[in-house]
Amino acid sequence: MKKPLKVILGIVIILAAIHLTVKLSGYGYLDKGLWATYLHGHNSATIDDARFFDTHKIEASSNAWQWPNCQGYNQIKLTTKLQETLTKTETVAFLVVQNDSVLNENYWDGYSDSSQSNSFSMAKSITTMLAQIAIQKGILKGWHQKVNSLLPELKGVHANELELWHLSTMCSGLEWDEAYKNPFAVTAKGYYGDNVHNLMLALPIKNEPGKEYYYQSGNTELLGMCIMQASGKSLADLASEWLWKPLQAEHSAKWHTDAQGTELCYCCFNTDARDFARFGKMMLHQGNWNGTQILDSSFVQMATSGALVPYYGYSFWLDESHGTKVFAQRGILGQYIITIPAYNLVIVRLGRHCMPKQGNAPEDFHIIVDEVLGMVRSKQPA
Repeated sequence: MKKPLKVILGIVIILAAIHLTVKLSGYGYLDKGLWATYLHGHNSATIDDARFFDTHKIEASSNAWQWPNCQGYNQIKLTTKLQETLTKTETVAFLVVQNDSVLNENYWDGYSDSSQSNSFSMAKSITTMLAQIAIQKGILKGWHQKVNSLLPELKGVHANELELWHLSTMCSGLEWDEAYKNPFAVTAKGYYGDNVHNLMLALPIKNEPGKEYYYQSGNTELLGMCIMQASGKSLADLASEWLWKPLQAEHSAKWHTDAQGTELCYCCFNTDARDFARFGKMMLHQGNWNGTQILDSSFVQMATSGALVPYYGYSFWLDESHGTKVFAQRGILGQYIITIPAYNLVIVRLGRHCMPKQGNAPEDFHIIVDEVLGMVRSKQPA
């Protein structure tokens, strides 16, 4: 018995030494990353990883508005190609809303219309919406406000030139490598680390802002930090007050935070497909929700038009390759809130994977848009 005990003790000592070495090297966040991924059978972040994070609650409305079902609810079946694509990408929720009524919805793998999952980068659009509302309320001075007026600790030779709009449109010049598979990259440290605020203030504005589009999650984190600094409130509290309650959300949502209670502003807004669709309906109606103007219509037009590149606006992805204007909130694993104004359509897809890119969007994104457009066109009278 003594020999096995010595072996176990030796293993414990080795693991403790590894843990201490990692901690002292500045990579202590890897403990959390390994726990949330590999030790639970995954090789990256997942749609259900909220259980590994601290979260802030986003209070729902006490006067919830429920989606009506359209007259032909679920009578138009998913096409074979669409069904195969949704299955291949391990989709858990798929919702099609037309004319503000649910046309089709499906759930898989034990999920339902109240099952919550991670938005990933769809939250970038939400943070941008909160910035716009802060501007409308006079809390922020405008999209051209200097970032260092709110975050004077900002570093870099071009820090004095950085404006809020540079953050939303992904042209800040920030030194940030958007590498999802590298556990030592800043993206992993931002996601699993315990102080995202300090991390961001240690990164310089290396290049001249406003010159080059470069998609970086750190931009949205800085934008969220500016909103919180100006308002004195957490992003979750603002989301509840300015968006979730006015949108008459049915269920309270939650937003991942670091150990200090700072939201991961660029990702990790957790709710269900029906409540996610509220963002699409509001944007479809030019910032209006059932008679209440939440976002200025001029902002909606600006946000859904190309900024430095034709396929990205103010934290919204744009696509006109389907013969009509399409804009969307997108997450890394194929989280989509797709809005198609000409057809009064909002599509929500939540799931575990997406397909490789085809142009500026994943292949499954294009398939979803094409197949749903075919479905709604087929039900229209000739």
